[in-house]
Amino acid sequence: MANRKPLAQRAAEGILDYIRTNDMKPGDRLPTEQELTQLLEVGRGTVREAVQSLASRNILEVRQGAGTFLSDKNGIMEDPLGLSLEPESQKMALDMMDVRLMIEPEIAFKAALHATPEQVQALLDQCSRVEKLIKGNKPYREEDALFHKLIGECTGNLVVSRLVPLVTSSVVLNVDVTRDRYRDQTVICHRQVAQAVARHDPETARRAMIMHLHILRSGISDDMTTPLND
Repeated sequence: MANRKPLAQRAAEGILDYIRTNDMKPGDRLPTEQELTQLLEVGRGTVREAVQSLASRNILEVRQGAGTFLSDKNGIMEDPLGLSLEPESQKMALDMMDVRLMIEPEIAFKAALHATPEQVQALLDQCSRVEKLIKGNKPYREEDALFHKLIGECTGNLVVSRLVPLVTSSVVLNVDVTRDRYRDQTVICHRQVAQAVARHDPETARRAMIMHLHILRSGISDDMTTPLND
């Protein structure tokens, strides 16, 4: 039976096959549009449609004048849980923190068991980067999210490494209901988690992550009756 999929969809699948076959990593540059037309045996218009489709799914990133690259967002949408459609509130932030408490301490535990020397160094470097931003009173949310993403990668579990960004990217969408009062505690807890992972001490890593998340959760809970615009 003839392939009934639209031509652009088949082209997009061909691009994905190319990415997998060549073991491409985030930031790697794809072949040019002309090269893709020859590789996929389709026209330029079809290639452009396929690339745009994958870019809309955060799989590819098109940089004007530079080319097309594999996105570091790993196909994760900006709002994977649809939280932007929900009212911003302490209740939403509290629910998200409960979810993080269910999964992130165990992720930290696994990270301490399986982290490679290279992953440990990357985690320690990221910990220092977040600490520097916090102490410099600069925005640090994205770097904070990357710190937690690196912990997920330390587990060596492909599903976990995709799951953590999904959670942390959703957290960024919520208002900072704690008014960032616990930034100093974040520095301390991040360092404790990172050092426990570096020592391959899973129990301490788990406890440090629980403490980190409980501090934030307690702050949100304490503010449940306080107006957000104070």
